Amino acid sequence: MNILVELLRAALPVLYFATVWSYAKAFFRDSVTAKRAKTPLLTSTLVLHLIYLLLRTELFNHPPITTIFEIMSIIAFSIAGAYAFIEFITKVKNTGYFILNLAFIFQTLSSCFIVSLSQVNPVLRSHLLGIHVSSALLGYAAIAISAVYGFLYLMLYHHIKSSQFGVIYEKLPNLETLERMSMMSIVFGFCFLTVAIGVGLFWLPRAFEHFSYFDPKLIGTVFIWAMYGLGIVAKRTVGWQGRKIMVLSIIGFAVALFSLTIINVYFSGFHKFY
Repeated sequence: MNILVELLRAALPVLYFATVWSYAKAFFRDSVTAKRAKTPLLTSTLVLHLIYLLLRTELFNHPPITTIFEIMSIIAFSIAGAYAFIEFITKVKNTGYFILNLAFIFQTLSSCFIVSLSQVNPVLRSHLLGIHVSSALLGYAAIAISAVYGFLYLMLYHHIKSSQFGVIYEKLPNLETLERMSMMSIVFGFCFLTVAIGVGLFWLPRAFEHFSYFDPKLIGTVFIWAMYGLGIVAKRTVGWQGRKIMVLSIIGFAVALFSLTIINVYFSGFHKFY
């Protein structure tokens, strides 16, 4: 099993690169072969990535969340999986290049630097913790995707306003579709953050004797969840749309990135109470 895990670890960056290359050829060169190959390549990569994560969990007897580079692999899978879901629902297949580059970068870093810990805190072997962290990372992945769609929306809007009708204008979906895809990502992320917060509030007080609801990372996650929740409510009740929603998606991603980096590094470890 160890050999298979190592083979998949080495193969995944190559598979993600091939997938991104196919989406790029389809978008910029209008390649018929790439158009046919890109979605099957993405599906195959996701299946093999899931097998890799499951085998790694079985081999080391803990969810792959014990180091930053294990978490990067889950982030890569989450981004690619969330994008594949949105592509399947919307049938819009010409934005994958802009999204899947993130998955390629995260998985490449993970495969290059991932290590296996000889000793793991028993807390980190909990499957509930795995659900908590995986749900949170799926939520953050969807937030990242919504921000990319928000950026593409604003870029296309600028091109239209300045009458620049190049490849971006020709190949990207229209503004309404980009807004719908960004909003779908926001709802997707909000739902998974809801699961992460719910599981965390149920499990964390039972796992840690000195659990604190004032943990910086917990506060950051709830703040992001509330921000997107208010955005969803505002769209449905007061008619927020267009650039307002796109700006929200980008600001929300900036806050999420701050939570995952600055707060994680300087204000807490896994959690302040861990």
